[in-house]
Amino acid sequence: MEAMHEKPISTSGPVLSLDPSDCNCNALQQAARQVNQLYGRHMAKEGLRTGQYSILAKLNRLGPMPITELASILAMDRTTMSRAVQPLKRDKLIAIGAGEDGRTRLVRLTAAGEARVASASARWREAQKEFEQALGPGVAAQLRETLSRVVALG
Repeated sequence: MEAMHEKPISTSGPVLSLDPSDCNCNALQQAARQVNQLYGRHMAKEGLRTGQYSILAKLNRLGPMPITELASILAMDRTTMSRAVQPLKRDKLIAIGAGEDGRTRLVRLTAAGEARVASASARWREAQKEFEQALGPGVAAQLRETLSRVVALG
């Protein structure tokens, strides 16, 4: 019975692991919590959560877009995105209006949103620097590349 949970021994590199202690989902969740806490400490100084900053920064880079497109770019479903933008709308950091065809909802930064994302970008750079110094720039770049492949699975 004990042998069923032993990790396979390999001399030629990584092998498929079906050991529960190697759960990819759990490892990603734990890492995401740690990274979110690190960036969250910095974003809190600007009155933002990490997800809110991501939305503002994406709109700042790409400009106004339909809420469904924003959700897709950030790998979120539309319902989750609709809930996520409500505090930003309430705080007048974004505006949501009718899209070109009248059926879509277009999200854009307001002047207050542009100002907030500009000031929060300095905090993001602090968090990014802290993370990269802890992990090492090369490992951090490799991690981003690997995570991009994970997101592409969806």
